Amino acid sequence: MAKKVVVQIKLYVPAGQANPAPPVGPALGQHGVNIMQFCKSFNEQTKEKEGLILPVVISVYEDKKFDFIIKSPPSSVLIKRACNLAKASGLAGKEKIGTITMKQVREIIKQKMQDLNTADEAQAEKIIMGTARSMGVEVIEDGKAE
Repeated sequence: MAKKVVVQIKLYVPAGQANPAPPVGPALGQHGVNIMQFCKSFNEQTKEKEGLILPVVISVYEDKKFDFIIKSPPSSVLIKRACNLAKASGLAGKEKIGTITMKQVREIIKQKMQDLNTADEAQAEKIIMGTARSMGVEVIEDGKAE
């Protein structure tokens, strides 16, 4: 018989840097999960993605065992990384703080496709371009303004 899931915990954790400090420790500790076991296995699986903040979904079972799924980084993080930005614009509609090419958009789609709510690449482009626009980042067509 399958194990019964008691709770699913969703966290954003820096790749390769999970530790028992908040937010990981308190979120897992209140459900009786072995925090260090999670931290070690998460850090081992994400050591090559150092520097990214990754969403993780942790399923906790009745016997206090757990498993987790690591999702792709948020689109905004990938866009900021492509533009070398520290943060998004506070005045997105009025202030352009960077540009991103369609080639970079397609690279982001390759990373994000499994977690986007579409299987169509054209629709995925629209999703990423909309996120960029809401951050104050202009999308240009490989050399010319779009």
